Amino acid sequence: MNWDHMRILLALHRAGSLRGAANALKVNHATVARALEGAEYSLGTRLFDRSARGLALTQPGELLLPHAQEMEQRMLEVQRRLTGLDSVPSGIVRVSLPPSFGHGFFVSILVEFTELFPDIRIDAVATNKISDLSRQEADVSIRAARQIDDDLVGRRMVDYVNAAFATPDYISAHPNLVSSLGEGAHWIGWGADDMWIAQTPLPKATPRHKLPEVFMQTEAAAAGLGMAWVPAFLGDTHPDLVRVPGVPVGPGRSIWVLMHGDLRNSARVRAFVDFIAEWIAARRSMFTA
Repeated sequence: MNWDHMRILLALHRAGSLRGAANALKVNHATVARALEGAEYSLGTRLFDRSARGLALTQPGELLLPHAQEMEQRMLEVQRRLTGLDSVPSGIVRVSLPPSFGHGFFVSILVEFTELFPDIRIDAVATNKISDLSRQEADVSIRAARQIDDDLVGRRMVDYVNAAFATPDYISAHPNLVSSLGEGAHWIGWGADDMWIAQTPLPKATPRHKLPEVFMQTEAAAAGLGMAWVPAFLGDTHPDLVRVPGVPVGPGRSIWVLMHGDLRNSARVRAFVDFIAEWIAARRSMFTA
């Protein structure tokens, strides 16, 4: 067995098709097909059954799968430890973060960080998916969460608040928002259900539309479709929105900055994580007021 064979086995098993595995491995379809043929020839057995529904592991493939997974974990551990050996703050730091953070404060952090560390390049991925740091999907993950259960090294930076935002015209058109508890007005909806509305200061406002991302919610509110209940530090930066007068803020989530323990001694990763911590600490009121 060699790692190339096991890597192909894992990619095909996870994707269920040659094309999906090719996309995951960032190679073309024919390369994966040849690699699979080579692996099966070398091992002397068929690893996958092919059908119109895709690929399914054969019994020999199922036997090899846990060994392939173990090899992968060992390879990833070696790569993380090698990455963590650098002593000069230079190179690439891969960062995953929610898209709304990319539209908000992250660019300001990036500008100041680049001035201090011009030899570090940030490769950012804006995603609401939780990146798997153990599989090196990112070096650093910035997350908004109430609690982190992963076995990671990280910092809880700040607990932010949510606030109600709307356009001045929308507020003028609904002069009795607070006294009526929002009756006759609309919230821009989000989430799997509308239970969150009962926890807001305006529980009688009804949901209008359902938008999954904070940036979409603030844009909808800016277009006059209703009010957005979003992190205050994001709503405050929108030029067309103001906080709804008289509506108190509510609890949001925590901002976490996380990395795998094997990277704690990486100079470039530490430089980035430490800088974010100092930047947020110096502007704490921006997140909590």
